[in-house]
Amino acid sequence: MSRAVGVLLALLVVSGFGRPDSVCRGEDPLPMLEKISVTSSLDRTPQTSLLWAPETAREQPTPLLIWLHSWSADYRQEASLEYQKQAVRRGWILLLPNFRGPNKRPEACGSKLARTDIIDAMNYVEQHYKVDPQRVYLAGASGGGHMTLLMAGYYPQRFSAVSAWVGITDLPQWYNFHAPDGKPAGYALDILKVLKGKPGESEEIDADYRARSPIHFLHQVGDLHVDIAAGVKDGHTGSVPIAHSLNAFNRIATTNGDDGVSDDEAEQLWTAQKLTAPQASDQVTDETYGRDIILRRKSGNARVTIFQGGHEGLPEACCAWLAKQRRATTE
Repeated sequence: MSRAVGVLLALLVVSGFGRPDSVCRGEDPLPMLEKISVTSSLDRTPQTSLLWAPETAREQPTPLLIWLHSWSADYRQEASLEYQKQAVRRGWILLLPNFRGPNKRPEACGSKLARTDIIDAMNYVEQHYKVDPQRVYLAGASGGGHMTLLMAGYYPQRFSAVSAWVGITDLPQWYNFHAPDGKPAGYALDILKVLKGKPGESEEIDADYRARSPIHFLHQVGDLHVDIAAGVKDGHTGSVPIAHSLNAFNRIATTNGDDGVSDDEAEQLWTAQKLTAPQASDQVTDETYGRDIILRRKSGNARVTIFQGGHEGLPEACCAWLAKQRRATTE
């Protein structure tokens, strides 16, 4: 067991002293998360999630936040605690699905099994609680950002809004970034465990890369509210270059018939970490971020933000934006 997982489990035990329906104020103990098991509708295996719901959620329409763990983690990820705080403070149901755990085997990393696990877990929550169909929110960072945008492309009708932070959107591109001079290292080695080959090795392998890469499905999001964000230093001090976020937004903007972030602007952000001629929208102040905004663009119901930071998600900014969004969902 990793240290991070051990810390989270210890905190969950401690948090059990709080009432399940208690509200988090300041440093109050968090309420205990419930461990649930849902049978996969595809391979009939038991799949674990963590769940918290306010006591009123069985009678009153209640927003649902699904927070997705990062690339190397599982449903017990320590970073999820910050989103539990947000959910408890706001009175939202919180769902932390496992979706086949760390992205180091074919069953994980955006596979059909992993995608279906999230839908199955959502269906369980909707069967047991009165989820507000106008406020079903999906979010994640890094590998969770990857899965957030993949789910948005495959199942846009199931979500009211999604928020993806520093997410991977093109797996072949990310493999090549972590395989300089053709020598795979770090995350590229994980990808080889998942995809069983490097990009271009065979048509079958390339099709699998494509099926797991959000960039190929974001034209399907329609009027879904989509929030994409990344720290400008990511790719330099972190593992996911900001081009993944910019290209994802541009795919949506192109579908909408709008201009996206230009190649020249993207190059400026990558090399100089600033714009030479920022637009008015790039010069906003967003108090929920607590960081300088370097670029912010919108197209329809989608927006992209590049902020002063690195490979990270900002829980307050994420949930504050989600809280403003409404959109009817269907199965």
